[in-house]
Amino acid sequence: MRVVVGVSGGIAAYKAVLVVRALSELGHDVRVVPTAAALNFVGTATWEALSGHEVRTDVFEDVEQVRHVRLGRWADVVLVAPATADLLARAASGRADDLLTATLLTTHGPVLMVPAMHTEMWQHPATVANVATLRERGVHVLDPASGRLTGEDSGPGRLPEPSEIVEAVLALDPAGDRPLAGRSVVVSAGGTREPLDPVRYLGNRSSGKQGYAVARAAARLGAEVTLVAANTSLDVPPGVDVVPVGSALELREAMLRAAGEADVVVMTAAVADYRPVAVSDHKIKKSGDAPLTVELVQNPDVLAELVERRAGTGAETKLDQMIVGFAAETGDANGSVLDHGRAKARRKGADLLVVNDVSGGGVFASGTNTVTFLDADGEVRGTATGSKDDVAHELWRAVLALR
Repeated sequence: MRVVVGVSGGIAAYKAVLVVRALSELGHDVRVVPTAAALNFVGTATWEALSGHEVRTDVFEDVEQVRHVRLGRWADVVLVAPATADLLARAASGRADDLLTATLLTTHGPVLMVPAMHTEMWQHPATVANVATLRERGVHVLDPASGRLTGEDSGPGRLPEPSEIVEAVLALDPAGDRPLAGRSVVVSAGGTREPLDPVRYLGNRSSGKQGYAVARAAARLGAEVTLVAANTSLDVPPGVDVVPVGSALELREAMLRAAGEADVVVMTAAVADYRPVAVSDHKIKKSGDAPLTVELVQNPDVLAELVERRAGTGAETKLDQMIVGFAAETGDANGSVLDHGRAKARRKGADLLVVNDVSGGGVFASGTNTVTFLDADGEVRGTATGSKDDVAHELWRAVLALR
């Protein structure tokens, strides 16, 4: 894919360096077009070294090559990251006073703007109107992330992480590999919380990162994705609809509803096995040294229920639906992680069970993972190790191979 990466003059330009490097390492041909202001943050030498191409900012440089027309026609996708309030305003009004804005007027491919600025600037009526205008014209504009900004400020306006921007660019590739195009995918992520009283709950350490990576990868492959997210604080992946839930019963209801017509269902969420029989209406107080006894009742097995419903004869049955489960296991005196995983694969009946070793808790909230893919008979169908995005892509490769 041929990508023009426009960089406007904001401090978040340093993140664009990682975007350019990632796109280049993936084999895409990248040409960087910074504004003059952007070069105050990252210099020409950096852009040229990472892209392998010379860098210009002005339409009056090498006039005989008519760069703004040539670049616009050449690009399969144009990305602008960061897109400052000034750049958004100039683009919305059709200005062409430097090489980047002139290129935006000549391109026929999709354009992706990734804004980054202070919260007040992002929320100003002028910026809101400019973003609305660009979106009406078909420009893809990502909402900025919330978090730490320049200085001590925090709020919406932070540039999304480079991996998210790369995923959004790849999703726009007109010639991209999109084997899930036209397919519906439902993914669960995070960890459920079972309330004890108004302030306490039984929960687990799942951050939701692996589930979000699975949803993000599915969207990249062309799927329509619904993400049922339990107690997560992660940025929504581009092109993904999120359904927030809290407890295991809420997750069950949301999954059964969303999965009805889905082509693939992936249960990555860590669903609590038990919940309290009774939930106190007030905060439970300590009673001296007396122990507290909490009676628990078993939660429904959502994965098993999905498999059972698929095999039924009701109106919600979808016989060709693929179901993928996750099993976080630790070894013990009764068997290894893989032993427990194989037993669970045979018991659950999902098409694929993704088994990972969570001994010591190192996987939780981590950016990496190591997993084994088992089929319904407990046979190994592959392994994956690396970042959670890498594992997610290997998961979809395994799913497509089974289909």
